[in-house]
Amino acid sequence: MPRRRRGRGGRGGADRAVVETSAGGVIYRWDGGTAHILLIRDRYQHWGFPKGHVEGGETAAEAAIREVAEETGLSALRLERELRTIDWYFRFRGRLIHKYCHFYLIESPEGETCPQVEEGITECIWLPLPDAITSISYDNAREVLRIAADWLRAVSGGSGDGDCGAPPALPAGTEIEVTVWSRMEGEDR
Repeated sequence: MPRRRRGRGGRGGADRAVVETSAGGVIYRWDGGTAHILLIRDRYQHWGFPKGHVEGGETAAEAAIREVAEETGLSALRLERELRTIDWYFRFRGRLIHKYCHFYLIESPEGETCPQVEEGITECIWLPLPDAITSISYDNAREVLRIAADWLRAVSGGSGDGDCGAPPALPAGTEIEVTVWSRMEGEDR
């Protein structure tokens, strides 16, 4: 009779994932009364958002601003709110990684992009919101973008048809705080 192995994943726990934490941003600006979203193309030719590891002593929000600035060359950045934390599994150099990434809504009203080629960022492109939703490569990132789109429509009084309109002037001291936490399985990358 064959011996039965016990343990996780059929490997006796030998294949436990290493947890990594990253942060990034859904970057937007208003152009012609429409919200435009910044997408970056990675070394695998996938379109996504700028993101990277949270470094020692940093908060996720600080890491998001730093990574966006490094990967896109933008310096005029205004952190607005956390949108969602997503997670996915992938393998890197034979190790199983469980990555958590905190995404924030960040406004960049001005500035030219310059992709961080040494980190594999091959292109930065501003797209109208509806085009960005259809162009993004990863389903979990698309869901983050839809949350950002809903918020942009809500604060702008947009019709919800993809044209967000220009943001209204909010009264001084107005604060809007929304935090959405969820777990979504992502694809390998």
